[in-house]
Amino acid sequence: MEKTNSSSEKGFLLLGFSDQPWLERFLFVIIVHVYILNLLGNAAIILVSRLDPKLHTPMYFFLSNLSCVDICFTTSVAPQLLVTMSRKDKTVSYGGCVTQLYVATGLGSSECILLAVMAYDRYAAVCRPLHYTAVMHPRLCAGLASTAWLSGLVTSLVQCSLTLQLPLCGHRRLDHIFCEVPVLIKLACVDTTFNEAELFVASVVFLIIPVSLILVSYGFITRAVLRISSAAGRRKAFRTCSSHLVVVVVFYGTIIFMYLQPARSSSKNQGKFVSLFYTIVTPLLNPVIYTLRNKDVLGALRAVMVGNASGPDRS
Repeated sequence: MEKTNSSSEKGFLLLGFSDQPWLERFLFVIIVHVYILNLLGNAAIILVSRLDPKLHTPMYFFLSNLSCVDICFTTSVAPQLLVTMSRKDKTVSYGGCVTQLYVATGLGSSECILLAVMAYDRYAAVCRPLHYTAVMHPRLCAGLASTAWLSGLVTSLVQCSLTLQLPLCGHRRLDHIFCEVPVLIKLACVDTTFNEAELFVASVVFLIIPVSLILVSYGFITRAVLRISSAAGRRKAFRTCSSHLVVVVVFYGTIIFMYLQPARSSSKNQGKFVSLFYTIVTPLLNPVIYTLRNKDVLGALRAVMVGNASGPDRS
């Protein structure tokens, strides 16, 4: 009857796509390129948001926070995943798995709240344009951003600590791409009803409630935009808000699939691809959408690049 948690001594076997070597090689190349683009794109948004005075607005303040979260979030998963995929030994140390669990859970939760905050910012900009600067004053923006970061930290400490207390009885095979709460719950050899209930409550708080608030915000936004008499004005408002809405739909849609299905669901490959999407692919959507479709950001990027290119000649 003795239960040993040998994973703390030997670590875990992170299987990923090792049962399909051709797919693993293909995904390795894709992930490398997406990860590099992710870092460059999100770093560019942070850079221009800080350097260009015209972008010192609440929208770009929250966008730069989102880019920072995305850089850290994908970095908590991608490098370890690439290392594991590139070698035959799929072992991940216990400490490495625990660190990844806490960091990824915290950053993912922070992003959920931050996207809801950005929806509120868009609501204030479209529905209360005359009072926008008074409503979204710097102190409120800083408080909302801090709430997003701190809420992720708190839920990570609670959720991951409860998960790591489960006895694993020597099981070490994680049939997934990284250390994630629903996957670790599946390894437990005891009743996990409480952990599954806690995971469900956390999912409601960080997924269902933010999505509901976002939908309500965009309901008001749509009604306000339809009242704009100018067709050009309507197009501009829809273009700005649709960019955020695309990110919201993709991010929440994939993560809800992962976290609101039963913990012992047998859809292994689906879970792997879904997790791959919201940890690696979705963070790339922000720089793609907000730079390629945003004249202000493109103009700021060109100004920074031209300034850097001509800087030495001025002296």
